[in-house]
Amino acid sequence: MTAQALLNLDPVAFREHFGRAPFRIRHRLAGHPLFELPRLVRLGASHPAALVEYNAGDVSIGLDPAVTPRTGLSVEETIRRIETCRSWMVIKHVERDAEYGALLDRCLDEVGVLAEAVDPGMCEREGHVFVSSPGSVTPFHMDHEHNFLLQVRGKKSIRQWDPVDRSVLTEEDLERFYDGAHRNLPYRDEFEPKARTFELEPGDGLHFPINAPHWVKNGDAVSISFSVTFKTPRALRRGALLRVNGRLRGRGWRPSPPGEHPSRDAMKWFLYRAARGARRLVGRGGDDTPTY
Repeated sequence: MTAQALLNLDPVAFREHFGRAPFRIRHRLAGHPLFELPRLVRLGASHPAALVEYNAGDVSIGLDPAVTPRTGLSVEETIRRIETCRSWMVIKHVERDAEYGALLDRCLDEVGVLAEAVDPGMCEREGHVFVSSPGSVTPFHMDHEHNFLLQVRGKKSIRQWDPVDRSVLTEEDLERFYDGAHRNLPYRDEFEPKARTFELEPGDGLHFPINAPHWVKNGDAVSISFSVTFKTPRALRRGALLRVNGRLRGRGWRPSPPGEHPSRDAMKWFLYRAARGARRLVGRGGDDTPTY
């Protein structure tokens, strides 16, 4: 017997908008036992500490990451007290746990059926679980992967911007990000009229194009979301080109954005890969890997 699909994906919307614009989906993960708080406590307790990020949830939209407030609680205590501790948490790379990994694979296998025709070569499949207190805010930022955010419990409001609007997200912002800068972005009130708002409830999902700036505010109850993400060779190549551009700009050049001059992109890509190979040859493989 074929298992029931977890995601309800519209092939027309997928083909027209994937990787370019947000679009809604539906899913069947609301009430799933892997997202009950006791199971998440077990996950947080056993997960590598470096892969759990958490802080106070009462923050500004344009938060400077250097002054992110902490709560002083442990991972497990934060999850147990999430209704009242006013916190925001993400458990990264949950695919390291066999049960969450199997669920991630089911979701991304369904996405892959449609994604392969639009942007082939799905790779670097990752899952992240967000556990947030009522009213908590995720500041204005961008991410580096194709993302489907699946709302499992509670509600959240998402403000998202067009990733190609250079009045909001500059080439310099992108270059710094792919060269290792923090994901948080400078925020200005004049950005707001250009945003699109999405209200998510359990069973709702939303596609985030790569680098689409956004910020999030949770509703008046605990929020749990499952983010299923991946990259493609095209996305990895673009990220590498942006990193190269950042290095060139730092040396006084004015590099062309990826896609503007294919011949220049090809040369940058060739030099990037040659430099990476040379560094690996002399035992410095970690120095040249892009921070995505």
